[in-house]
Amino acid sequence: MIDISVVVPIFNEEDSIELLVSRLEAALMSTGRTYEVVLVDDGSTDNSWGKMVTLSGKHPGLHLIRFRRNFGQTAAMSAGFHEARGDIMITMDADLQNDPSDIPLLLSEVDKGFDVVSGWRRNRKDTFINRRLPSIIANSLISNITGVHLHDYGCTLKAYRKEIVQNIQLYGELHRFIPALASWVGGQISEVEVSHHPRRFGKSKYGIGRTVKVILDLVTVKFLLRYSTRPIHIFGKWGLNFGLLGILMLMFMAGANLSHRFFGTEFCAELIKRPFWVITPFMLLFFGLQFISIGLLAEIQIRTYHEAQEKPIYVIRETVEPTDIPRGTLKS
Repeated sequence: MIDISVVVPIFNEEDSIELLVSRLEAALMSTGRTYEVVLVDDGSTDNSWGKMVTLSGKHPGLHLIRFRRNFGQTAAMSAGFHEARGDIMITMDADLQNDPSDIPLLLSEVDKGFDVVSGWRRNRKDTFINRRLPSIIANSLISNITGVHLHDYGCTLKAYRKEIVQNIQLYGELHRFIPALASWVGGQISEVEVSHHPRRFGKSKYGIGRTVKVILDLVTVKFLLRYSTRPIHIFGKWGLNFGLLGILMLMFMAGANLSHRFFGTEFCAELIKRPFWVITPFMLLFFGLQFISIGLLAEIQIRTYHEAQEKPIYVIRETVEPTDIPRGTLKS
């Protein structure tokens, strides 16, 4: 059994790999625990894979995975989690802006009983306009919407208990939201300050353009956290609101028509002749019917998903089995 697995996505990082492995090995040996380092080559176009293969002959603790093409950081982490054997899984970037010497700090928090420990790059060594400012905005938005308040969702340096990440399905670009997804399965989350160094190798793969993707992924995460097992609640709510508004408008129009017919009210006569008041109520009723139908279809899909795969809608943290069954308590 291995205590620690360090999962590192690699994409065109040939200049940093050798130093990365050496620093990781030093940090992990200082913990006194068994470990492995899982390097996932995410379709690099430079000599990253060749460097990794060479290093594997010198460092027996390396576990290498190579993708056929670039699938993205989320896919690389997911593959690393699937292949890793450690009870505690640690993720970090390969460019050495994260410091491997912070790993013991994360492990000490895990030892306190936390399931997820997230790094916080308080003194971040990146440009303000295109890196730190979008990160500040995104972190605030994610924290407020998910209810899991962290200073630095974008920091890759994190530690997870194996049982937590095993119950999280990653796709798209959801890797940055793992702490929020972990909260859905009852994970206890902590945050610690970690070091951050200026980039020395390669170039950044991230920029301000990723903000749009973060916002779109956040919509997905919010839906997963609140409505993944009951989609009819969100679609049905919107459908009922639209339908109620349409009924109220129809009732108002009926009252205006009666007022004009029996009392000759000119204002009501002009009102009921306007296309807006004639078309809008029926459009709202139609929208309401559509939303409720979407909710019902989503409910059917969710039930098919859970029942076909026998996927539970709960996650058990631990159980205590009885050592002995007292006699005379069972009925035949």
